[in-house]
Amino acid sequence: MGSIGKILKNSLFLFFLLSYFSSCNNSVFKYTSPEAKRFSSEKLEKLKEHLAQSGSSALMILVDGDVIFDWGETKKKHTIHSIRKALLNSLYGTAIAKGQIDTSMTLRELGIDDIPPSLTKNELDARIIDLLKSRSGVYHNAAGVSKGMLLGKPEREAHKPGEHYYYNNWDFNVLGAIIEKKTGKSIYDLFKYEIAKPLGMHDYKGKYSSIDGESDEEEIPDNDGFYQYERSKSKYPAYHFRMSARDLALYGQLYLNKGNWNGQQIIPMEWVDLSTKPYSIYDTKYGIAYGMLWYVKGKSFYHTGLGIHMLAVYPDSKMVLVHRVDTEQDFNYNKADFYKTIGLVFDSKINR
Repeated sequence: MGSIGKILKNSLFLFFLLSYFSSCNNSVFKYTSPEAKRFSSEKLEKLKEHLAQSGSSALMILVDGDVIFDWGETKKKHTIHSIRKALLNSLYGTAIAKGQIDTSMTLRELGIDDIPPSLTKNELDARIIDLLKSRSGVYHNAAGVSKGMLLGKPEREAHKPGEHYYYNNWDFNVLGAIIEKKTGKSIYDLFKYEIAKPLGMHDYKGKYSSIDGESDEEEIPDNDGFYQYERSKSKYPAYHFRMSARDLALYGQLYLNKGNWNGQQIIPMEWVDLSTKPYSIYDTKYGIAYGMLWYVKGKSFYHTGLGIHMLAVYPDSKMVLVHRVDTEQDFNYNKADFYKTIGLVFDSKINR
């Protein structure tokens, strides 16, 4: 082989070597021992056994930004269900900071209406801030509503805007439509460029599609998100995200950091504080409230999906917790096992 051939061969070898190490170091996570963050490795082994037996698909624990527990298929994307609302929170924070969203605007001013029976005069008085708190007073049919939601659904015009809390998919779906209208971009593109890329998310690429939620033949698309239309109920689709546990963990860490990432303020700190305050206490026994697109308990805040997925931020413990179940497949997961999982996590802390 001539000298030029050797140079090319060596150059190619060096290129592939650098590419290999670059890919190995692509993770934005730093791993450390549980004991370094005052957790017990022995007790976390019991947590692993429980996760395997109960049917979880993944669980991650970050403390001070470092991973102390990484179990299961943390790279696998599947639907996050209602945790989608917590993702929307960040997009509103950035849009408000840019002056693209005025939360005092009413549905009337925004030109928002729905299929018949159309919104009433009183319902059109609802403001964006009311929708963010799930207190719009609009009880129109909506896409993506569970049977549990329907059980507590008030009659139309039972309450004025801002007067009553009801966990309302109509509010959440319309918030998605509003931010797309005001920014001129899809939710999935906004999330990609405003959040995923700055955080260095591994698996979210922003690819999305749509499905007919009223068809039994539709399958969940193999991408990062999809609009679920149920046109007999509402013209506004539910917007679903499919994400990995490790990408959700990064998102939780962003909120633990008060919206700051490597010195860059991705989400305004004021918005993080404002939206994680309790505005509607709905469980007095456990002190659980709803803020703006987050559940709130004391200083901690979280969102669940189907009552078994969870993204939680615990500022006092400097901890982020992500729990996943692959609900896109046939599953038999007991909600009691979810509560036991959370208990085992906190039982693993070394209190000294």
